[in-house]
This record gives sequence, structure tokens and C-alpha cells, in this order.
Amino acid sequence: MTSILCDNDNLLGFWYPVARSVDVMSAPVSAKLLGRNLVVWRDGNGTVSALPDRCTHREAKLSLGYVKDNCLVCPYHGWEFAEDGKCVRVPSATEGIPVPPKAHIEAFGCEDRYGLIWVCIGTPKATIPEMPWDNDPKFRRINTPVDTWKCSATRMVDNFLDITHFPFVHVESFGRAQETSVPKVELGPLDDHFFGYSYEVNANNASVGTIASGQSAGVVHRKMSSGFNLPLICRSTIEYETGLSHILLLVSTPIDDVTSYFTFVVWRSDDFAVPSDEVLRLDFMIGAEDKRMLETFDTVLPLDQTSLVSVQADKCSVEWRRQFAALLNG
Repeated sequence: MTSILCDNDNLLGFWYPVARSVDVMSAPVSAKLLGRNLVVWRDGNGTVSALPDRCTHREAKLSLGYVKDNCLVCPYHGWEFAEDGKCVRVPSATEGIPVPPKAHIEAFGCEDRYGLIWVCIGTPKATIPEMPWDNDPKFRRINTPVDTWKCSATRMVDNFLDITHFPFVHVESFGRAQETSVPKVELGPLDDHFFGYSYEVNANNASVGTIASGQSAGVVHRKMSSGFNLPLICRSTIEYETGLSHILLLVSTPIDDVTSYFTFVVWRSDDFAVPSDEVLRLDFMIGAEDKRMLETFDTVLPLDQTSLVSVQADKCSVEWRRQFAALLNG
């Protein structure tokens, strides 16, 4: 059976996070991207690399091996691979006999950015989107663990671009203060990397929310934007009336059609006084609410424009689906 995502070569040239930087240190880490098993690892110089999780000798999982002398060592027979995938040593080989050419592995693109390990399986078609707050000393960056969600990354992007579910899905976190009707959505570039829309919303500000907002009022006003960077990256910006900014990079990485990694990165312009885990409590609560809803779906989101009924409030998701479908179709 053909996989809508995993069998589409047009998705291979983009960058997807598969792990946090802090989780790829002295030991190799296994991951899965678009149906392909990977191993990501860091050599003694700090360089991160990604290879297929398969030794060319007897197909042992390299992620079960270890790093020695800047090489990834297979746990089965000790074959050693450099960061570019070249096999540099076969312990059992007769001295003076060169390593067989077929022993080498074609490495994937791998970058360490924003506290995440990004992998590109094919020839890169685009760059990792710029998040200018990462270089702004007024902002701190907070990373979160990489979680596995039992739903399609397509469902996740559709959700992250949508505000009309706020009053219904996010009841426990912030979602009862919004009006259910949505003003006319105007789409356009948010900057050079994200396309989407800006809007304003009132949010409940319960005990957890007061930490995130830095305000004690029962309801707070937010100026927000939601946008996408093809194929599956979303960004949400929140600005409070106090001047506090809370920026979220929301990344959904397809393990396969209906299973995904999810993590988010926060940039925040506070005084750094509140501990990171306290700042994130509201975001984690919101994420758990989204996850509970999205894991009730067991299919890829329909990408055509006729299977689902949409209204003007869905305009951003409809446009993302149009562009994403065009990308899949080449």
C-alpha cells in the first residue's frame, strides 16, 4: 500500500527535527523519518551526523553502537564509520586490504540549530527557517522534549493554524474567553519565512496562565499570528499588552503517515526570573489538549479542496493544504 507521505520523494529535500541537541551527546540515538530508520550521533568535535540505521555488513542497528575516536562503531562486528558515512575500519579485514567501496554509507544532511537536530534525507530544497529571536539578547530560548503523537503531521499543522478550536478544545487551559466567531482572515507573508495571518484574541488567565502572561487579570488580551513554512513547520507569536512576547516554533515530523514527532521551541522576552519549567506549564497543558483531540484521528488529513467543508475562518489551513498538495504533486 502506497504511503501518502513516506513514498513521496518531494518531501525528502526538507529539514525535519528528530531529536533535541542535548539528547544527542556521547551516545548515538535512533530516530525515524518518513518511514526510514536513522541514527544521529555527535563526534568528539561536536559535529552531528545522520546515517541510515543499518550497517552495510550484516544490517546491525548502528544506533546500538558507540562513538570512538570520532567514529560510529557498529555493535556487531566493530566496523567504524566517519561522520560522512565512510567506512574507515573493518577490524576483521586482512592488513593492507582496502575497505570495500560498498561498505560506505550515504550520509544524510544534519544540522544542530535552535536546540534541535534537523535531518534532510535528500538534496536540500530549502533552508531551516530563520527565527531572529534566537540572536536577540532580550529573548531566552526554551526547548522541550521530543514527544511521539499517534496522528498524522498533516492533522497537526491544520490544528496549529486554526484558532476556532480554542474555546472548545482548550477549555482547561485558556479557551473560554474567546468569541466563537472569527473576524475576516487576511492572509499574507508574515516575514521572509512564514505565511499566515495576524489576529487578536482574549484568553482566560487562570493560575497557570498568570505565570505565562505575567499578569494577574482573569482575562488577558493577546495580539497573535499563526503561519506556516512548507512543508510542516508552524510558528505562533503572542504579544501581551505589557510588551511581553512569547514566540513558539511548532514542528511536526512525520515518522510515517499517521505517527509523528512533536516538539516546540519558545523564545520569550521576559526578565528570565521565572524558571523555564514554570513558564512552559501553560504550553504543555495546551499541547496535551491538542494531542488528546488529534489522536482520535487515524488518517492523513484530506488534502483536496472538496472532501472537507471549510469556512472563511479556515482560510489559512485551506491555503496551507493547497500549497502542500502542490508540493506533493511536484
